[in-house]
Amino acid sequence: MPPRTPIGFTALVFCLALFSPQATAAAQHAGHGAIKVPPGAPYTVADVEFMQGMIAHHAQAIYMSRMAEKHGANPRVLRLAIKIDQSQIAEIRLMQEWLVHYGQVAPDTSSWRTMKMAGMLTEAQLAQLDSATGVGFDRAFLQLMIQHHEGALQMVKDLFAAPLAGQEVDVNVFANDVVSVQTAEIGVMRQMLSQLPPT
Repeated sequence: MPPRTPIGFTALVFCLALFSPQATAAAQHAGHGAIKVPPGAPYTVADVEFMQGMIAHHAQAIYMSRMAEKHGANPRVLRLAIKIDQSQIAEIRLMQEWLVHYGQVAPDTSSWRTMKMAGMLTEAQLAQLDSATGVGFDRAFLQLMIQHHEGALQMVKDLFAAPLAGQEVDVNVFANDVVSVQTAEIGVMRQMLSQLPPT
């Protein structure tokens, strides 16, 4: 396997390599065209779909988190939002690098507007969040981010349920990290919700 070549966050939105005509698997995913996996590759179509989909999923969480400051979130909610923002930006970069390394389409952070994965907010929910301020924003943010995180956990479950998926080392490590981090954050958010004053 060739060494990885790091790419910056400003990498090309779409990078697609050509594989041999003997490619053994292909699937359509979110307008990105056919996912082609060459014979003997250590990953599956489901792995590629997971990484592409999780980029969009993370990107919406970042969009949500960046609302916190201008909507008057309390300091604890703001700190959580900043943590989500910073950690998920770094994870998006890793996912993009993985996809480019294997010659797959690497979506950028605008992909959340066209790709709808488990737990992602609807336009109505985004409008609800954007219209809230103060404690009302805190409550809406926490409730909706819990929904969002639970969707990420479902994406991991779906990944591991797919035949032979989740076995490539980086995908496996990343998916398990998503479970541990986002499960912990759901616990924190539920606690924070219980401590909010009434609106």
